Amino acid sequence: MSIFVYLLGLATGALLLVWQRRQQRCRERRLIKILQAADWPSALGQVEQLVQTQPQQQRQLRSLGTSRDTLERILQTAPIGYLQVDEENQLIWCNDQANRLLKMNQPLTGPVQRRRLLLEVARSYELDALIEETREKQAHCQREWMLYQISPDPLHPKEEPTYPLRGYAIPLDRGEVGVFLENRQEAALLVQQRDRWTSDVAHELKTPLTSIRLVAETLQPRVDESQRRWLDRLVNETIRLSNLVEDLLNLSRLQGDQFQGLSLKPVDLPPLIQRAWVSLEPLAEVKGLQLAYDGPRHCLASLDEPLFHRVLLNLMDNAIKHSPNRASVYVRLMAPGAALSPGFDGDDPGVDALILDVMDTGSGFNAKDLPYIFDRFYRADPSRSRTVADLAPVAPGTVTEVSRGTGLGLAIVSQIVEAHNGTITAANHPDLGGGWLRLRLPLPQTD
Repeated sequence: MSIFVYLLGLATGALLLVWQRRQQRCRERRLIKILQAADWPSALGQVEQLVQTQPQQQRQLRSLGTSRDTLERILQTAPIGYLQVDEENQLIWCNDQANRLLKMNQPLTGPVQRRRLLLEVARSYELDALIEETREKQAHCQREWMLYQISPDPLHPKEEPTYPLRGYAIPLDRGEVGVFLENRQEAALLVQQRDRWTSDVAHELKTPLTSIRLVAETLQPRVDESQRRWLDRLVNETIRLSNLVEDLLNLSRLQGDQFQGLSLKPVDLPPLIQRAWVSLEPLAEVKGLQLAYDGPRHCLASLDEPLFHRVLLNLMDNAIKHSPNRASVYVRLMAPGAALSPGFDGDDPGVDALILDVMDTGSGFNAKDLPYIFDRFYRADPSRSRTVADLAPVAPGTVTEVSRGTGLGLAIVSQIVEAHNGTITAANHPDLGGGWLRLRLPLPQTD
């Protein structure tokens, strides 16, 4: 919020300066017309009126100067960095925080006496690219990147701190661009601590949950029939918690230092889709659902096969849960150049990517939920909350899919897709009306 306050103050100061200059030009034009008039007594009278209004103009000028000085003091003491470049990317102003964040190591704070290219004093090509993007689009732009410091002395290199930065760039007049810089190191540390805590808790819970399940399954055939339903509920809930722990562990393995990378190899996607459906067919048969596949019989993609199999399982399981009885789950695979259906902004049939759609015919996503459905533990549909009715007893030894509704399935999908340098988006299908999840996957590199 503070960033937008600074932006508002900066825009107000610029508008006041433009207004003052326009008023000055108007006065000059009036004065020239008066001096060119033939009636000198009348002209002198008008000049006298202009002189009388001069003190008021002087007061306005002093007020504008005070506002400008106040704005500079605010930017100079702001807890975030700010710098400004001209149309040639020469640095014309920066505050102390920007000087420290970019390690300029020069007395450049405030107005710069001798303009120099920004890349000369701050070796950050991502910042330069952000400025160029803002100047081309003439709109606010944002970017995050890691700042890697380069030692100025190659013969005696020294370790420089590395930290994430976030830049907010705004277009100004005459091709100038202003950039607010924020150090994201603290936020990154908080995320790492959260992920480490989640992983540690999941590891600690895994062993006792396995023990509880083994004890409950051992007791199932040894108790009376009237009491067995309580053990059935215990087994179901233990399986649900175990699967939740496994999901948390999978998320932690895909993030941070624990991520060992992908084992990429050419994978034929259509057979992988069929294998995922066969794994979920018992759940689909309960609701009388069928798979409707549309796409080529063979299509190679560079994937980590076990991880992407998990992606397909989660997407199809999500579609099965939200499909009505005796319906179809639609899966469509498209190569570059195929005609794309409407519904996703920015679709380009010529992109160098494979496109995988998974659609159901349920009630679809609520508009307010769409920005958050890939967040962990977010459950868009309130009906997915578990109730006592969900705890129906099952036959001993029956494995049920009780982990559904934890809010981690789509978070895992998003993490795996991002690891493959792909993207995933969500919408409601304009014809089917149900949920529509679209994956974009890069094509395998060819020599």
